[in-house]
Amino acid sequence: MAYRVFRSPSRYIQGVGAIDVLGKEAAAYGKKAFLLTDDFVWGLLQEKVERALEGFPYHYKAFTGEASLEEMVRLADEVADATVDVIIGLGGGKIIDVAKGIAAACELPVVIVPTTVSTDAPTSAISVLYTQDGLFDHYRFYAKNPDLVLVDTQIVIQAPIRFFASGMADALATCAEALATKASGENALAGGLPTIAGTAIAQACEETLFRDGLSAFGDVQKGLVTPAVEAIVEANTLLSGLGFENGGLAAAHAIHNGFTALKGEVHRLTHGEIVGFCLLVQLVLEARPCEEFQKYSQFLAAIGMPTTLAEMHLTGATHEELVKVGKLAVAQSNTMRNLNKNITAEQVADAILAVDGLVGKE
Repeated sequence: MAYRVFRSPSRYIQGVGAIDVLGKEAAAYGKKAFLLTDDFVWGLLQEKVERALEGFPYHYKAFTGEASLEEMVRLADEVADATVDVIIGLGGGKIIDVAKGIAAACELPVVIVPTTVSTDAPTSAISVLYTQDGLFDHYRFYAKNPDLVLVDTQIVIQAPIRFFASGMADALATCAEALATKASGENALAGGLPTIAGTAIAQACEETLFRDGLSAFGDVQKGLVTPAVEAIVEANTLLSGLGFENGGLAAAHAIHNGFTALKGEVHRLTHGEIVGFCLLVQLVLEARPCEEFQKYSQFLAAIGMPTTLAEMHLTGATHEELVKVGKLAVAQSNTMRNLNKNITAEQVADAILAVDGLVGKE
């Protein structure tokens, strides 16, 4: 029997100054925290975090490794030694994914405080794990979502504009992948068939991006927090997070993972920059009308996201190299089947090359 499944974090807080209630909110889950971040983030936010956690003891740990299973195991051992009862993950996607893994391994609640809105990792019960060399390894699933996701809008807009735009590019794939999953009859990452709610949230994510994205992009460049900015922060984080987990991933993220098979400057790109390009590849594989392709590609270009092989640092990539991307993309550990289980590595390579031609005609 196939069941419909929906899951989400227990609590989500967003707004200017939200970091100020971190200690009060974390106290609902424990009496001492293991605070995982990195030295760069700590250098920027130490004063704010210390003020927010005044009177709430914590053990600080700087994250320096890869989002790998080995790193999770190592840090879980440190958590046991620190005698803490709640995990706080403060930072970007890899720190967030590792914090979730540590909490699951130690059976502790976890509070996620993203410092950018460049990915939709904060709300999900999933970590994307890599090898120590940075090659995509597998998705790791947990029994529950984060207990609290706390997003301070004023903090996340201080990150380079590239990260804000990358979050939009990642979120833009949410609806296309959710609709593909629904049409295929495959399960979403939540562990069952997509719900009406999951698909609707994915659609609301896309609608919000096209309505408010360009305005918010300009506002963040000026350091402003406007209603449009708040809407896009929510779209990048909550709507995209709930949409991908409950609606499903398909070709865009599968091909993103496939690109980890390549060496070179493509690895300088953010998760969202690669996913945005891979969304265009998915649209080619779906044989979407040219007008639809242009709607997505022009939006991505307007926010500075790569839409050509040159912008992906892949000008010299051979067809053989792109077939390697395709082989990893169609592997069983990936989500290509949610679009079409019969797609081949060669078709993926051809679609990557076709994107470049279609963008060039606009």
